[in-house]
Amino acid sequence: MARVALIHALAHSMAPINEALAREWPACRRMNLLDDSLSADLAASGALDAAMTARFIALADYAVATGADALLFTCSAFGPCIEAAARRHADRPVLKPNEAMIGDAVSSGRRIGLVATFAPTLRSMPAEFPPGVALDVELADGALPALDRGDTAGHDEAIADAARRLALRGAGLIALAQFSMARARALAEARSGLPVLTTVDSAVRALRERLGS
Repeated sequence: MARVALIHALAHSMAPINEALAREWPACRRMNLLDDSLSADLAASGALDAAMTARFIALADYAVATGADALLFTCSAFGPCIEAAARRHADRPVLKPNEAMIGDAVSSGRRIGLVATFAPTLRSMPAEFPPGVALDVELADGALPALDRGDTAGHDEAIADAARRLALRGAGLIALAQFSMARARALAEARSGLPVLTTVDSAVRALRERLGS
């Protein structure tokens, strides 16, 4: 039975991926590691430096030492740090949170509208798309603070409004950049009139495929 380590930099990312795994892959054994200072420190410094990379490697080392067959990082603003951890543990799947969704979005052949609630994500994540892909980005301003204070409706509305703005600018598909945003999928689809991809659903499919389940 596969053991997957879920490594989180935002507490809000934990429930969506655990719910998706429980629903789509109940046989998977899960462990959760949370360091919410990662996102706070990145927001304060704006730097994905050697010290931040070392913290990610330390988390990956710990997860592997517990017997994890695969690692899934769930915060999309730390791409280079996760890549360093993946190189260190190349003998097993180490997935960035957005890796599988990017593949799904690109294969659609549509112009992609990317929505995030955490501003650093929109600085780091576009570079992970292949060159030449038609991509437009939009911050769902106010969504993350709303979620922090328990206003889930306000969070979802902000995401749906951002999706609608991208649709009006010509997007043919909406991609929600963060695990914590998955709850807004249905409203974003309704508001934008477009198909919406989530990192959660794409990541679960990719993990099952990579581990042969």
